[in-house]
Amino acid sequence: MEVLIMAGQLLLGLSILVGLHEWGHMAAAKLFGMRVEKYFIGFPPKVFSFKKGETEYGIGAIPLGGFVKISGMIDESMDTEAMSQEPQPWEFRSKPAWQRLIVMLGGIIVNIIVGIVIFIVIAYNQGEKFLSGAEVNKYGIVASELAQEIGLKTGDKIVEINGKPYQNFNDIMSPDVYLGSNSSYTVDRNGEKVQIDIPNNLIEKLSEPEQKGSFIKPLEPFEVGEIVVGSPAAKGGLQAGDKIIAVNGSDIRYFNQLQDVLQKLKDKQASFTVQRAGKQLPLSIQVAPEGTIGFYPKSLLHFTIVEYTLAQAIAVGTQDAFTIVYTYVKGFGKIFRGEVSASKALSGPIGIARMFGGIWDWGRFWYLTGLLSMVLAFTNALPIPALDGGHAVILSYEIISGRKPSDKFLENAQKVGMVLLLSLMAFAIFNDVWKVMF
Repeated sequence: MEVLIMAGQLLLGLSILVGLHEWGHMAAAKLFGMRVEKYFIGFPPKVFSFKKGETEYGIGAIPLGGFVKISGMIDESMDTEAMSQEPQPWEFRSKPAWQRLIVMLGGIIVNIIVGIVIFIVIAYNQGEKFLSGAEVNKYGIVASELAQEIGLKTGDKIVEINGKPYQNFNDIMSPDVYLGSNSSYTVDRNGEKVQIDIPNNLIEKLSEPEQKGSFIKPLEPFEVGEIVVGSPAAKGGLQAGDKIIAVNGSDIRYFNQLQDVLQKLKDKQASFTVQRAGKQLPLSIQVAPEGTIGFYPKSLLHFTIVEYTLAQAIAVGTQDAFTIVYTYVKGFGKIFRGEVSASKALSGPIGIARMFGGIWDWGRFWYLTGLLSMVLAFTNALPIPALDGGHAVILSYEIISGRKPSDKFLENAQKVGMVLLLSLMAFAIFNDVWKVMF
């Protein structure tokens, strides 16, 4: 079921974004009087279509893309026979270069607008909820095995990032830290300041699935939140609001301590001491084979909540959207410099589906759809033949030089671009399968 939910979210998100992207091309083409022959979401074979006016609208069986067929344009259809005829006034090739450039940028522009709008709506509806660095530093951090490899320790208090104080605990995982070079943390360790240098290839290790969300976490004082019905916690008498202070004689203050103890007590009966209404009570609870007892913790850390006006949400949402592009540019820089391997950094449809997760969460769905909209815009803007960016480069050359490349050159450029794109897609899919299997 989780696989179906992942696939469903991916297909819905991509269908929305690809449909709007191709609509951007179509709208611009129609605006300048170009004939649009086809508008499809998905690639052939055709599942369904209808014709309205001069345009056939349809859905293809392969849902990972879409296309618009504009008369007189060399595209993925490679309709060279039509290109051998005399240019007609309604064709793409008959229009001024600046109009053709706007048509090619139409999809990118729409994706940028969609991404910005999604992030503005998220900022306005949800505001921002975060842990401040000062709040986390009341107790310190939990350092994972990977964090310990670079020199961090559980209980450290991160007081500076790259030599500067910070407000939001999320800043310790920002692109400036992991996608930059020679980044560092300054930590307070038992009253002594220690500098921890961050390896330039750390982002590669963080891309491993087992590292997701576990590299650095705050030490969290907690109490028992919701109890899972029928769980060992429910059967053992644990109640919402209880504070677990000891398990088999081991003191418990933070949630990670409880997790560590329970992992050592899998499938065993354990003695719990809980604080309830100012009294200490003993409970006996059977730990499940997975090392859990079946409740959701309620953090006792104080979260900062910021609500935005519409004007503030427009500024914050726009910045969040373009931060995605900035992050991807820095990520590509890491790959080109050889600091991160492409196989670890690039994901295909399987990797993207796993980002959505096996639970349908509309908040996460729209965040990831906004993210993918900006990524789609960035990717399509790359100067690769067959991508919008490749067409834009050629058209920009024509505008500046006043010389139009030959149809033969455009045809060959399209072929080269298609080979590159298909190779990249094949690599991404194979890479996804490799990650899942191994």
